[in-house]
Amino acid sequence: MQVLIEKFDDFGQGITTIDNIITFIPNTVPKDVVDIEIVKKKKKYNVGKVVNYIKLSSDRVEVKCPYFYKCGGCVLQSISYDNTINFKLNKVLNLFNKYNLSITPEIIKNSNDYNYRNKIKLVVVDGKIGYYEVNSHTLVEINECIIASRAINKVIPLLKNINIINGSIIIRSNQLDEILIVIETNDKIDIDIDKLKENIKLIGIIINKEIFYGKDYLIECIDDLCYKISYDSFFQINPYIASKLFNIVKENIDDADTVLDLYCGVGTLSLNASLKAKEVIGVEIVENAILNAIYNAKINKCNNVKFILNDVQDAVGKINKKFDKIIIDPPRSGLTKKTIDIILDICPKKIIYVSCDPNTLVRDILLLKDKYRIEKSYILDMFSYSYHVESIVILNIIE
Repeated sequence: MQVLIEKFDDFGQGITTIDNIITFIPNTVPKDVVDIEIVKKKKKYNVGKVVNYIKLSSDRVEVKCPYFYKCGGCVLQSISYDNTINFKLNKVLNLFNKYNLSITPEIIKNSNDYNYRNKIKLVVVDGKIGYYEVNSHTLVEINECIIASRAINKVIPLLKNINIINGSIIIRSNQLDEILIVIETNDKIDIDIDKLKENIKLIGIIINKEIFYGKDYLIECIDDLCYKISYDSFFQINPYIASKLFNIVKENIDDADTVLDLYCGVGTLSLNASLKAKEVIGVEIVENAILNAIYNAKINKCNNVKFILNDVQDAVGKINKKFDKIIIDPPRSGLTKKTIDIILDICPKKIIYVSCDPNTLVRDILLLKDKYRIEKSYILDMFSYSYHVESIVILNIIE
């Protein structure tokens, strides 16, 4: 069946319409003409696969990744970098417009659209190492990942020497190209540390949450601050965009502010806010992250920051303090209704909402819009060539 791909969906899949039914076609670009086969039929949509590319879109570019058509992770690699930015901008604008929310976001592009990730997670199945195909447990064996840092890519070919049969491997790097390897497996493995150290700047290996070699953390320095990052702590995966994010936070803090940072992680946003604020309190539920945050405040001599280990919902209601501004950087699931109610009760003058999912961002803004209006917004290309979008929205209280 020959069809014309009309547009992308929000996940970077091509869409066409067959007999008035939306049909999703992976690995296609708008204006591609393709011969397809329907592989799944639902009441409201179909899913097809490409049998043959008949006429390629003028928007197509040569794909750099040799695993692109199998892996499916970086779905936007088949269009130019600028077109990926347009895709993300339109995705966010369409979503906001759908709910009558008006924004004019500032766009912050990635300085290195490849080799930018400081963390990847690989799976090991029957001794083969790679990624799962999207929405499947079919392994795509890889020797490199072109969006991962060059330091991480030096590690991937060496992993076969560890002789893991089944499990997972996380590799983290910093801007000094130092490496932390985190392994989960039931296999009994033997690692030649000296051999690894000949090829990479190995800082530590953690196996099943226990230190096997060296340290269980990295130190990363961005702009004027340094951060201890434990193997299981969250940290922004793109150092360049992280710097831009931190500066946006600082720009929206004033000298007299008392600031609450929810989901503070290892303290990145708290510490940057503290460079201008009177006082900052960060809340986080992950114990290692809070221990990192306390350490990070000490090494950076940020004496106006306090960190609390607790669930956000439980902690905030117990803090007897007036906050001028609140920073929010939640997981993709966004804020709970209870947390939103607590924020509305605190009623800060400004909310700095950092989001990795525009759908939950919009959902939460709609629950805040009776008391807050959107002042500024940003789209940051934290995750180049994926469909994911990092956004920041600054909300001001309605006087």
